[in-house]
Parts: sequence; structure tokens; C-alpha cells
Amino acid sequence: MLKFIHLTDPHLVGRNEALYGTDPAWRLRACVADILATQGDAAFCLITGDLTHRGGSDAFALLRETLQPLPMPVHLAVGNHDDRDDLHAAFPDSFRDADGFVQGRVDTPEGVFLILDTTEPGCSHGVFCDRRADWLARMLAESVARPVYLCLHHPPFPVGIPGMDRLTLRESTPFLRAIAPHRAQIRHMFFGHVHRPISGSWRGLPFSTLHGTNHQVALTLGGYLSPAQAVAENAPVWGSHEAPHYGVVLIEDDLVLVHQRPFMAGPERFHL
Repeated sequence: MLKFIHLTDPHLVGRNEALYGTDPAWRLRACVADILATQGDAAFCLITGDLTHRGGSDAFALLRETLQPLPMPVHLAVGNHDDRDDLHAAFPDSFRDADGFVQGRVDTPEGVFLILDTTEPGCSHGVFCDRRADWLARMLAESVARPVYLCLHHPPFPVGIPGMDRLTLRESTPFLRAIAPHRAQIRHMFFGHVHRPISGSWRGLPFSTLHGTNHQVALTLGGYLSPAQAVAENAPVWGSHEAPHYGVVLIEDDLVLVHQRPFMAGPERFHL
């Protein structure tokens, strides 16, 4: 069985600086401490973007310092709040494809994890261009007959929250073109950006995402708007202070399990 940690959207700012009333670095340290105390045997940790809130070398240095105690490899995806150059300066071994996008692959006994770059400078919504799609298609072709797990920041579909649906991957055609010949081998998609615990399937592909480690997006469903309508109406994004958590993912040949681990709930246990 493969066990790994999925966490997302830490949104680090400056040292001892608050964001929306909470300290993102303090919360991420609490998350790391809980992983060390309860999940230290995980094979790796995946963080699906918005590593910082506004980029900057100081925030990325703080991220590196905060993650340093983890004993397992940490694989970073880039989010729309991040800066690629700052990420690569702080983490020289982070993923980079031939075109400079933060894309890479992680081979494990249970399959191949492909980390994708859905960001574009100056855009809050997701972008996945033909060059990125060509890389994805090539990686999938090289992984024929192996299970594949896709890891990215922006979801390539609407999630029913209008404010976030105007910020999804707006043009999904290159992404769909890349995965079309390989749908059968893609077992799960892990993403961030939405700051909500959501799971389901899209075009037959199972997916999951999580609360962020600092602040959340409020569950404001209301009447459904298409992404185009959400953009046209400039639907607002409402935040909320809900308990953060991270994912503990267990994978076997015939099973993918995603457990949500609240890391600020306290260690108390009792018989039921």
C-alpha cells in the first residue's frame, strides 16, 4: 500500500503576519507537527498550489523553513497566488519542464503521479496551454499500462460555487485532448484552489480536494451558474473560518482512499 499526504493552499505571507485573521505559517506548522506525530510513515507529501498568498522570496523561504522537519519528500505544485521564479529560487529541485512550467512526474510502486502547472501570471483562473498539454500527453504515453494520478491546482470543471467557478480552468480543451487516449489509466485527480472538501467524478475520472490549511471558501451554492455566467456576473468569492485539515491517501491495486485529517482538533481519544 502507498500512503501519502495531500495538503493544499497554505497561502503563506510574512513571518508572524496574519491573513484573514489567522497566521498561515502558524497553521502550517501545526499541520506539519500533526503529520510528524501521526503520519510520519507517509511516502511523500503533495501540496497542490497557492503555497504563498502573494509570492515573494521571504514567503517562500518561510515555506521552506516550515516544511523542513518533514522526513518525506515534498512535491510542490504551483498556484495562481505563487510566482514560478520565487518557487524555483527557494526550492531549486522543484519541478520544471523544458518550457519552464512547474511540471514533473513522481514514479511510485503504485503508479505515476503527474504534477501539472495551471497558472498564468496575472490570472486568477486556470490556464493549460498546448505546450503544457503536449508535455502531459507525452508523459501519459510513456506511462502506458501504469496507473496515473493527476495533481494540479485549478479544477478543470465547475464545482457549483459561482465565485470559484469563474476561476476554474476556463479552457479545458488542451487538457481534454491530452488525456483522451489515456482515460482508462487515470485513476484519480487531486487538486486545490477551491478550499472545500469535495469529491466525485468528472467525465468518469474520480477526484478529490480539501480545505486549505489557513482559510476556507464558504459553501455558497445557491442557483447554479455556468462558468461563463459566473464570469459575466463577476460572482464574488466568500471566505469562511472552518477547521482546516489535510488528506491522508492510501492506494492499493484496486483501491484509492482519501481520509480527511483535522489537525487542530486535539489528540483526545475515547471509546464509543
